[in-house]
Amino acid sequence: MSGTAAPSVTDTTRLRNVLLVGPSGAGTSRLFDHVVDALAPRRGARPRGEASGGLRVATLELGEVVLTVLDAPGNPDFVGQVRAGLRAADAALFVVSAADGADARSRALWHECAIVGMPRAVVVTQLDARDADFEATLEDCRAHFGAGIQPLGVPVAGAEGAVTSIADLLLGEIHDYAGGQRTVRPAGPEHADVFDTHRPGLVEGIIEESEDPELMDRYLAGEELDFATLERDLLQAVAHGTFHPVLPVSGETGAGVDVLLHLVEAAFPHPGLHPLPTVTPVGGGEPLALTADPDGPLVAEVVHTESDAYVGHLSLVRVFSGTLRADRPVHVSGHLELVDGATGEGHEAHDDDVRPGAVAASLDGELLTKEQAVAGEVVVVTKLAGAQTSDSLSDPSRPLLVTPWALPEALLPAAVKAATRADEDRMPVAFRELAAEDPTLRIEHDPETGQVVLWTTGPAHLELVLHRLRERFNVGVEQEPVAVALKETAVGRAEAQGRHVKQSGGHGQYAVCHLVLEPLPRGSGVEFTEVVVGGAVPRQFIGSVEKGVHAQLAKGLIAGWPVTDVKVTLTDGKAHSVDSSDIAFQTAAGLALRELASAATLCLLEPIDTVTVTVDDEHLGAVMTDIGTRRGQIVGSEPAEEPGRSVLVAAVPRLELLDYAVALRSLAHGTGSFRREPRGYEVLPDRIARDHLAAAGRSD
Repeated sequence: MSGTAAPSVTDTTRLRNVLLVGPSGAGTSRLFDHVVDALAPRRGARPRGEASGGLRVATLELGEVVLTVLDAPGNPDFVGQVRAGLRAADAALFVVSAADGADARSRALWHECAIVGMPRAVVVTQLDARDADFEATLEDCRAHFGAGIQPLGVPVAGAEGAVTSIADLLLGEIHDYAGGQRTVRPAGPEHADVFDTHRPGLVEGIIEESEDPELMDRYLAGEELDFATLERDLLQAVAHGTFHPVLPVSGETGAGVDVLLHLVEAAFPHPGLHPLPTVTPVGGGEPLALTADPDGPLVAEVVHTESDAYVGHLSLVRVFSGTLRADRPVHVSGHLELVDGATGEGHEAHDDDVRPGAVAASLDGELLTKEQAVAGEVVVVTKLAGAQTSDSLSDPSRPLLVTPWALPEALLPAAVKAATRADEDRMPVAFRELAAEDPTLRIEHDPETGQVVLWTTGPAHLELVLHRLRERFNVGVEQEPVAVALKETAVGRAEAQGRHVKQSGGHGQYAVCHLVLEPLPRGSGVEFTEVVVGGAVPRQFIGSVEKGVHAQLAKGLIAGWPVTDVKVTLTDGKAHSVDSSDIAFQTAAGLALRELASAATLCLLEPIDTVTVTVDDEHLGAVMTDIGTRRGQIVGSEPAEEPGRSVLVAAVPRLELLDYAVALRSLAHGTGSFRREPRGYEVLPDRIARDHLAAAGRSD
């Protein structure tokens, strides 16, 4: 903990919470550094690389407001962290490289922000890159993000081609940063093209969003609107989330950061103007009508969790209502089971009363102690035992639950096993800690294959999980191929006799049964019947035969997978008045089934999933072709709600989906997403079945 005092906040209207969103390499981290450097001296803050998968947070005083800026990782595997940041923030800055343009993930996140009306602006960086093209990037943003995109400034190249100045389109000035500090000079004739090209569209865009109905008439009549009028309407339109200014900022020099910070202070809304997430009583009930009121009931949410070697458990918390005090216990509630989709191990429902350790504001890793946090603040809470990312915090006398944000589905599986016995002993604790930090990680112990499977959102996510296992928990694991659980079924009618006769002094064992195996339609399961006549098998042993049949079918007959969709009929048998027994007839039933089992009488079934892919229209053909190479069948397609995109539904064998999360990203250039759900079972093709049978030691 730092001895430096955190910015004091008692009024929610003084708060601004802003998230930086952008792909890897766009410059979000460098922009974050420039913002921190502009508002606070650096005191040995720890840098965070792109691969860490966490949020950087800094709370700073900005003029009359207190700004909390969050930097989300740019790798698409960590979109869950971006959504967590969006839950903590009230506005977003989308960072776009002038060399690369907007990407598909940013477009999707922009659409999510638009649904909830979150104010957004665009920051164009890398203005000095060799392939930088501000004009093309501006058009790319309009194509990706839609209406309301207008530049506030345009970069101006200096004598040597480097960007040293920015033309302020509203003021008609040139802001020169060549000397390290901003100097302002009037625009000259050489800048006329820049202003003639961009200023009319900017002014008209502001007027269209104005609440003054006479402003457009005044403009069309030729009146030169003053800066104060235009700025007032601009700031209102940005705050309403209907107008999205584009600001050029140099990542090298920080040029343009001052204008950006003015926009954040003056235009971005305070938490009281941003809609709160849905809040209900723990255990169910009608949603509560809450506001960002420091005197209201306490409602907060853990948006990020990590462990520090010195401080211990750290929880990044957004307070939505009420006041969070360090000296009072809170109720911690986690119910991810209420969210659609499997949660895996480590995400079990929990409700506990906990006393927090301390409350602090974060300055990029440095913790600035404070006594309390009011509605709207984003703070770090230490030693919040048992709290997981997405958990709700409330007053123990009135437990409340915040509906979690939309979590990305983990669709890339990786099977792991402990490297040593000591690693195996440490794995449960490590998995529990990892699950607490990362709600997008799904950990499964597959009962059918016996494997431990880590479900992640992509290769970078998997690499991060394995790194944390190794470095933080000293758990060594080895990856192995992911096994897909198959089933066995009958091809046609088959019959055999099972004879179990043993005599070794005293009571022996005697049981003979004749079984017929027949196929049933898919989804029928296992049926057992008997047509024994004349008491060949005494009635008290019919149940023993059935028990032996079910036990053997569960173990499999040709490859060790459960047998399904079959009917087994007991037609005949023999018994001994003394030596027959329950266990003898169970054993005989198993022998009969193993006797009739062969590759000619049984086959393997593989699971089929229904896969729903959403993708840009231009990549639909490539995705459909790839589905065919994966032995999939197209079920249908239709236009998506978002223009220019389609939804494709296909039936695909699960064996072919193990790497689909990675393949789709490549095929659709990052524009695709998919979900899957079990559909049923189909016969595994012979060429693939032979490999599985060979692995099981059966080739007959």
